[in-house]
Amino acid sequence: MTTGGTLRDALRKLGVPAEKGRTSAIRQLVLQAPAPVIAQALGYHDKSTTRIATEAGAPWKSYAPGDHTR
Repeated sequence: MTTGGTLRDALRKLGVPAEKGRTSAIRQLVLQAPAPVIAQALGYHDKSTTRIATEAGAPWKSYAPGDHTR
């Protein structure tokens, strides 16, 4: 079983910058769904995904987070 740390280390040894790849992946996700939704799904803080969404010009700026099932 590979953990996040060992996978990150393996990618670094191959010369793959894991941080940039992760940010690029999140950037693509926040263009498709609201940042708070992506944050919850990935276990990130919503401020991090909101910052990435703002930088990417995401169309979800007026999304109201919360429980919308009622």
